[in-house]
Amino acid sequence: MNIDSLDGRLLFAIPKKGRLHEKCMNLLAGADIQFRRPDRLDVCLAVNHKIALVFLPAGDIPSFVGKGNIDLGITGHDMILESQMQHLVTEELRLGFGKCALQIQVPEHGPIKTVDDLAGKRVVTSFEVIAGQYFDQVDTRLQLPEGQRTKIEYVGGSVEAACSLGLADGIESGDTMRAAGLHAIATVMKTEAILIKSTTPKHAHLQSLIDLITKRIAGVVAASKYVVCQYNVSRDKLAAASAVTPGRRAPTVSPLDEENWVAVSAMVEKAKVAEIMDKLMEVGATDILIFNLDNCRV
Repeated sequence: MNIDSLDGRLLFAIPKKGRLHEKCMNLLAGADIQFRRPDRLDVCLAVNHKIALVFLPAGDIPSFVGKGNIDLGITGHDMILESQMQHLVTEELRLGFGKCALQIQVPEHGPIKTVDDLAGKRVVTSFEVIAGQYFDQVDTRLQLPEGQRTKIEYVGGSVEAACSLGLADGIESGDTMRAAGLHAIATVMKTEAILIKSTTPKHAHLQSLIDLITKRIAGVVAASKYVVCQYNVSRDKLAAASAVTPGRRAPTVSPLDEENWVAVSAMVEKAKVAEIMDKLMEVGATDILIFNLDNCRV
């Protein structure tokens, strides 16, 4: 693709593979960003917006957004910190997927039981910066002299095998690798996918499009987290029912033909639906219905 064809377009970086890629494809579809990606090409044009999608490794996206010409990007919160781009990019929206914990893991039946036991030994990780900062704090707290501080070594893959193969005494990696005989002794941080933009705007004429896409993505994310709860309740019990379903701002209340009764509609968290329905029945609500959301604007 001729690079000149990207002029005047919003550049949007998407993880090209891995745990975030498929979720990002669903997110783009929900935001009505239509495109066709030719085989083996990492840049493609949207057909209904002045957007060029750029497919990059998730770990590279913070740098391209922070220091390059990319306007928007989706990556992991851990990738932002590992690339030390937190001062050059702005986290616009947490996307609710790609969640995991970066943990300190050691052999389950080994002598190391705590992070303090691991201090001063060898730690292998693919998150060298994050691990280094974490163990710097541990070493300083334990007042380890310079020559005895924890040694951080980078390995790009197969981190979970480092202990069994004699490369490390412990590792920092994703969720616990029980298949490798490891267990977690500490959590360094929790991460998830983030929509980011450059802290210093690069293309002022694209700001309205950036705002539009951000709002659309926020609507898709909200639709995945919320459902609509609708029920009938007598007016004398409305206050108690509204306390159960306050909505994102306020519930919608409509009068019914039957005197002293109203219909209530409110967005509620999908994960709490069963509990909310139980509480509504307890306060006297009837005809409680739940509707899934395909999309919304919040």
